[in-house]
Amino acid sequence: MAKESEPRKPGKSGKQAGAAPESAQPQEKPPRQVTFAHPSEEEFAKILDFYRIEWQYEPRSFPLPPEDGGALEMFTPDFYLPELDEYIELTTLRQSLVTAKNRKVRRLRQLYPDVKVRLLYKKDYHRILAKYGYGPLGQAKVEGVHHVLFSESQIQKRVRELGREISKEYAGKQLVLVGVLKGVVCFMSDLMRNITLPLQVEFMAVSYYRHVAGAVRIAKDLDRSITGAHVIMVEDIVDTGMTLNYILNYLEGHKPASLSVCTLLDKRSRRLVDVPLKYIGFEIPDEFVVGYGLDYGEEYRNLPFIGVLKPETPFDFEKKAKSPTG
Repeated sequence: MAKESEPRKPGKSGKQAGAAPESAQPQEKPPRQVTFAHPSEEEFAKILDFYRIEWQYEPRSFPLPPEDGGALEMFTPDFYLPELDEYIELTTLRQSLVTAKNRKVRRLRQLYPDVKVRLLYKKDYHRILAKYGYGPLGQAKVEGVHHVLFSESQIQKRVRELGREISKEYAGKQLVLVGVLKGVVCFMSDLMRNITLPLQVEFMAVSYYRHVAGAVRIAKDLDRSITGAHVIMVEDIVDTGMTLNYILNYLEGHKPASLSVCTLLDKRSRRLVDVPLKYIGFEIPDEFVVGYGLDYGEEYRNLPFIGVLKPETPFDFEKKAKSPTG
């Protein structure tokens, strides 16, 4: 669920401790010591860094024997993107440079047919980012996002790992996944596709009594009985734990054979109620995060990554918080 007790507000309150694997925690990389040959290369690198797209600068040079028997040339593309397995050569609008680079790219493709290489103008940056679902051509809103916390590839890798763990531990059991609308939809969809067991899926919805902190009611109940089933409560984010604790107690009343929790994000620093979490995707600092189902005023849910909202982003609860259940 996107909220734990009230509509989510941007803000900070501390640092988290956690139990997720070390690889599942956001890692701050030290600044790279790279000397770029042209300002456009540095600009492109900053765009890649914002989206946490892995890149290497001039990692390989390709010998280009000339077709007319002249001198041997070397061609060193500006960037290599491991996730796309593609080399990128940036160019300016100066026609002399464009012609020479086009010739080298064509020659490289002839000599190394298995190597993917692309010549990019500055205006083409967004086209390659759209392959990831990012930027205006990817139809994903990023205005107001300060930085990307987890990239799409990081999320999908972790979801696959969680799916394998659950498949192993629940083999031979009647498994039911329960999620609370709406924020869990992306995570639930990907998680269940990575579980190699027969399973059932149930969705609930909760709402909050205004002016009463932590007061929760069930707005949509389960459609089927979970009595005797092995239930995993699937969460997008666990914050204070108050709402989750209420729902777990409610589900326990249905007498499942077992009940555990799988959360994509664990914001442990804000915990008020100690709820047991069996599966944790990522532990996160006390930041307001959006994307991959998590919203800010019903926006940003369709981002393929999880990003941190800029702290100065304005919030009007009367206009923006249309769905307190997230």
